[in-house]
Amino acid sequence: MTTDKTTLGRRSFLKAALLAGGGMILHFNWPGAGAMASEPRPAADTLIELNSYIKIYPNGDILLFNPNPEFGQNVKTSLPMILAEELDVAWEKVTVEQADFFPERYGRQFTGGSQSVRQAWPVLRTAGATARQMLLIAASEKWAVPLSEMHTEAGVIFHKKSDQKITYGEIASQAARIPVPKDVKLKDVADFKIIGSSKQNVELDNIVTGKPLFTSDYKQEGMLIAMIVHPPAFGQEITAFDDTAVRQMPGIKDVFLIEPLAKDYTRNYFDTMSFGSLAVVVGTSTWEVMQAKKKLQLELQTASKRKNKDTLQLESTAGHYADMDRYAKIPGEVKRKDGDPDAAFKNAARIIERTYTAPFLVHNTMEPVSCFAHVTADQAELYAPIQAPEVITTTLVARLGLPKEKIKIKLARMGGGFGLRAYGHHLVEAAVISQKLNAPVKLMYTREDEATYGIYRPTYSATYRAALDENNQLIGFHVKAGGIPESPLHENRFPAGAVDNYLAESWAIDSDITIGAFRAPRSNFMASAEQSFLDELAVEMKKDPIDFRLELLKRAKERPVGQRNDYDASRYAGVLQLLKEKASLLKKTDGTGRGIAAYFCHNTYAAALVDIGVKNNEPYVVQAIASVDCGIVVNQDAAVNMAEGAVIDGIGNALYGEQLFADGVPQKSNFNTYRIIRMSECPKHIEVHFVQNQENPTGMGEPVFPPMFGAVANALFHHTGKRYYNQPFMKQYLAHGAQG
Repeated sequence: MTTDKTTLGRRSFLKAALLAGGGMILHFNWPGAGAMASEPRPAADTLIELNSYIKIYPNGDILLFNPNPEFGQNVKTSLPMILAEELDVAWEKVTVEQADFFPERYGRQFTGGSQSVRQAWPVLRTAGATARQMLLIAASEKWAVPLSEMHTEAGVIFHKKSDQKITYGEIASQAARIPVPKDVKLKDVADFKIIGSSKQNVELDNIVTGKPLFTSDYKQEGMLIAMIVHPPAFGQEITAFDDTAVRQMPGIKDVFLIEPLAKDYTRNYFDTMSFGSLAVVVGTSTWEVMQAKKKLQLELQTASKRKNKDTLQLESTAGHYADMDRYAKIPGEVKRKDGDPDAAFKNAARIIERTYTAPFLVHNTMEPVSCFAHVTADQAELYAPIQAPEVITTTLVARLGLPKEKIKIKLARMGGGFGLRAYGHHLVEAAVISQKLNAPVKLMYTREDEATYGIYRPTYSATYRAALDENNQLIGFHVKAGGIPESPLHENRFPAGAVDNYLAESWAIDSDITIGAFRAPRSNFMASAEQSFLDELAVEMKKDPIDFRLELLKRAKERPVGQRNDYDASRYAGVLQLLKEKASLLKKTDGTGRGIAAYFCHNTYAAALVDIGVKNNEPYVVQAIASVDCGIVVNQDAAVNMAEGAVIDGIGNALYGEQLFADGVPQKSNFNTYRIIRMSECPKHIEVHFVQNQENPTGMGEPVFPPMFGAVANALFHHTGKRYYNQPFMKQYLAHGAQG
């Protein structure tokens, strides 16, 4: 049993008796959140509106609030499971609601970086355990029996000696008046009943029956529909427009220009706005506005913000790769240096050098960007799919001229995110449009708008070199990685710490093309390049690919080089050993190639295996395995679903994903040109296995994604005999043929 201190004290809780027959509502604050008012609300209808974690009704039903935005990773189920476990209630008695954005009560309401469960774990456990303890104390006082003689089970408190029992609902009013305990006992992992089980997505019935869940479903009386028109090329701005034809079209109310951000505004990390000005078409229906915007004629001027544009090729794909190739050949910024890598390479019997590249990628979420906003002189109300509401609120305050407390954001379920909706440009745009019109507005992006707006996964390049001695042993390792407009390098990750002489260099090239987080940012490329190179290195050294990695990890564990290695070698080795065990049980289909890869990111270790064959003269993944060490798995079903999704997403992006540019203009704007994996191309058999331990939970949404790229590349080699260095691999396969 773990004891946890409720160190935030009484002001971190909000407790109130429901006047209509009892009940209890308890709020537990996230670390770093503002202090709570300690006075209970006076009326039951007011309490129903509170954004608190736990509400107990007189009949024993439990209402739990999910604080974090939901975009399909199932936090709306998994986070309440943590609460319910420590509260010790029957899951069948629980209902879950999505909390609105309310940082004063919930603090960190951010979904991203695979951090939701990891960050919430200690806080929600303590919140549930504290509520349970207060219920126990209330029952102890009611019965005048020692607290130590009582126990709870499924929302009922028992005192065996006196043969008494009482439900949470019956004692909740009294519990609401109990002082918040300073110390609470958390359950032992062995006693978990809800955590570690499989719970159906609490939103499943609404999803499959098509109930309104997303912003695109939202309607309000008097609401107008708005759409943006942005410049066709990055590095351009709109100066004027001809809207003569647009204004004559049915349903069109207005056409105007907006500046999403003020020119003198200092942007924060998530204030990614691709263009300084946007044209807006407003009307009464989505279809009418969609047709009208096609008729708008723009006047444009060059507004490039590149610092080193004089040394760059044009913003075209060919120019990008030419520039990256040039930067890869000159010294980069040294980020880490162990031993004497120069001497190791100088004295090497053999040097192996390979360069890997990857293109810009588009998020392609199921639901294109949208946002509802109603801004008046007094307040702003938004209904929005947003991963980082706290960050964008600061931007809205600056842009709208309203105080923070007057900006209300209701968190909509997102039809996909994976980084794109961490950037709140759609909230700012919708709010500015609504403020200008003094009317409620729903901003809708088309698929073409989203695919050509930016916030892409950057294009990258990485060059790896290995120095081998006369005994074919690895004595030096060098990685130099960069991209447009950022570097993907993680200098302290494996195999750093496993090689005596190690060098990591970085470089970046400026660009007008806007980028952003894309499911496992930077890691999704570095895992592909690193694991492809290690696989090739193992073959050159005549070693089994898994055994070679395990050898390096053994060295990193027993005699680590350097002090900044950001991975646990034992846990890293654990997922590879589990993968090796499961691979031995998976029958390999004749005529297929098997590839493996492993990677550490977002505090989680993941390994992947794929078997690739050829069908209709194109490679496809027949079957796949993922092994994962994410600590305690809160919801088995959700974790497996996320891993399976990452397997398919990784395969699809590795084989097909690519955004191209010509003179700054994106060349792919919809699925007729931007290729993604199809249902018929998904592996028919996927296995997901978890390392069993009692480590605190870590991320699941992203970590399985990166090793899939390397596993696909390595499987292609073991099937075709040709190495694949440039994503998308299908393009390379078709261009050069299976045998190169």
